[in-house]
Amino acid sequence: MEIGRLVRTQPGWAPPARGRRRHLALSARRVRFRAAMQTPPVPPSVRTVSIPFSDLKERDIDLSEKIEEGLGPNGLGIISIADVPGFAVLRKTLLRLAPKVANLPEDVKKELEDPDSRFNFGWSHGKEKLESGKLDTFKGSFYANPILDVPTTDDVLVRRYPSYCQPNIWPTSHLPELEIAFKALGKLIFEVGLMLAHHCDRYVMQQGVGPYDGESLEQTIASSRCHKGRLLYYYPRQFSKQEEGGSVSSWCGWHTDHGSLTGLTCALFTRNSMEILCPDSAAGLYIRTRDDKVVKVTFEENELAYQIGETTEILSRGRLCATPHCVKAPSSENASNVDRSTFAMFMQPDWDEKLKFPSEIPYHQELIPPNGTLTFGEYSERLVNKYYQGKA
Repeated sequence: MEIGRLVRTQPGWAPPARGRRRHLALSARRVRFRAAMQTPPVPPSVRTVSIPFSDLKERDIDLSEKIEEGLGPNGLGIISIADVPGFAVLRKTLLRLAPKVANLPEDVKKELEDPDSRFNFGWSHGKEKLESGKLDTFKGSFYANPILDVPTTDDVLVRRYPSYCQPNIWPTSHLPELEIAFKALGKLIFEVGLMLAHHCDRYVMQQGVGPYDGESLEQTIASSRCHKGRLLYYYPRQFSKQEEGGSVSSWCGWHTDHGSLTGLTCALFTRNSMEILCPDSAAGLYIRTRDDKVVKVTFEENELAYQIGETTEILSRGRLCATPHCVKAPSSENASNVDRSTFAMFMQPDWDEKLKFPSEIPYHQELIPPNGTLTFGEYSERLVNKYYQGKA
């Protein structure tokens, strides 16, 4: 402080003009450097490996190179199928119903809830836990099996595996078109998924694994009664400048699907019932790669995407790989009052199919018994306990 006073009291003193400009330039560079250090790097955006439907439907064509690139040990665990006949229309028809489901009267939605299945059939809102442990109220979901309305009439199985064996619940009186649209899109995703599973099986066989320890992926999906569709609706929120650049898992936390194969649609965004483009280029699906990098994954609006689940990684002995993923919400001021609708189709083994967990596949070791064997129903039941309120 004494030096500062001395400098200010010397009449006519000022640093030379050239030195002043250099000082200001250095200060500006320091400010930019500090800002860059404080701003987290933006994850790169990566396009999915894409297969034309015309190739996928040919059972004898060799797609092993693309399967390995997208779903193999060094892939992102996701692949997209282009030009699926009828998909674009069925996608929009169902996704446009998501806000209507979410805005049904509260007493109607209450009737659509199924606590016995831990809200895995019908309407679910605020039942699932976020990464923080808090209940997720950002989104609502409608669950149903689009392949079978009544998976079984065995009361013992219904009580044992209510998350899979309960009958569907439809808002027949208030929104009858939901059942038609839900089943139409779900069945299409299932049929295309079987085609993809066939080519995945061929690739795994080529890797020297030989026959699966159990059924092939195609057989597992084809014979299962456990498939589940999930129509998701993300409620509109208010954002401010201070909230920009939020966590990449702000809309759906980091997780790895535990089934066999998950079909995904591109999301539909609306503001005040008007369809819009996504208002934030940073929003969307993020995947953690095998070398622990985070990337944003994109595919075209009219493409159908598929992700590998943990069960398939287990059965293929790691030749097909599941990857952790999450969803980032739009978080700019321009994203206020924007909602998001999407659909996922979870294709998975039957509840009584036995899974043998090899030690080299380190998923959920705390849940696996010493003999390393669980049925899919037992395995998924233990996982559900981690994410939903319900019985311990």
